Amino acid sequence: MTIQFNCPNCNAVIGFEDKHCGKRAQCTNCGQRFIIPSKSNEKANIVEQQKEKAEPEPGFYRAVFVNSWKLFARPNNVTGLVFVAAAVCFKFFLGHVDYSWTVGNFRFQAPLGLVISLAVWGCLFWYYMKMICTTAIDLEELPDVYMGGFFGFIWNVVKSLSVFAFVFVVVELPCIIFFAISGKENIVSILLSLAGLFAFPMAILTVSVVGDITRIFRPDYILKPIAKAFWPYLVTVGLFVSAWQLQLLAVEYGQLIGSDKLVIGLHLCANLVVQALAIIAMRSIGLFYRHYSCYFLW
Repeated sequence: MTIQFNCPNCNAVIGFEDKHCGKRAQCTNCGQRFIIPSKSNEKANIVEQQKEKAEPEPGFYRAVFVNSWKLFARPNNVTGLVFVAAAVCFKFFLGHVDYSWTVGNFRFQAPLGLVISLAVWGCLFWYYMKMICTTAIDLEELPDVYMGGFFGFIWNVVKSLSVFAFVFVVVELPCIIFFAISGKENIVSILLSLAGLFAFPMAILTVSVVGDITRIFRPDYILKPIAKAFWPYLVTVGLFVSAWQLQLLAVEYGQLIGSDKLVIGLHLCANLVVQALAIIAMRSIGLFYRHYSCYFLW
């Protein structure tokens, strides 16, 4: 059963499964920490900000490469895994559908597949940010799947797509500006693009945990943790980029129409495997904050 209550700071509606009552959590809207109440509509007690850790928490690599795989074996995570798998299947089989038609000189647009693909990515981005946030605050399970009804679903899809797109544009802004000025791609623009991609996990971590998108305009907030824990962060970036690149290479049903069922099934499995890697990559981002929070200025 889901416990629904309001954030004690910003009054946003929050939902957790009742098995999490009594645990510490954090509002994804304003970043306020609180204790999850035991029943719906009960006031959540505020948790005072703890004093900054003096030393990193050990065990980052084990948490990423060993403990992350346990997520796929825990019964409590079935709902989250089914949610991700269902989203992948929707996008895989329906992402190519286009019901647009032409009457005379007019083209009536009905790109159902595009709408479905955007909705699916919005759902996944929303779940990714929840995953980063819940991992960062010491929860060892996948987050609950609750989007707040139909209007909540629409809002979360639009918000998540907008946040990911905005953060990506911000980290790639130096590359965009340089390319606009030079008018051509060269080694400098490629290096700037890679630098932006390198900073993206830290930027999305900041937005997911703090809930304040303006924090990504503070270079010291982004660069200090990276400099202090460079190698662990490089592992996080490696997992993120691997999932990104494999997703770009993934083939969907629209490109396989007429192919053997076995081929289609293998490609569907490949898409699901990519999302499994994405789950581990997003968890690693949250783990980076959990283990190296002493280096974060926020």
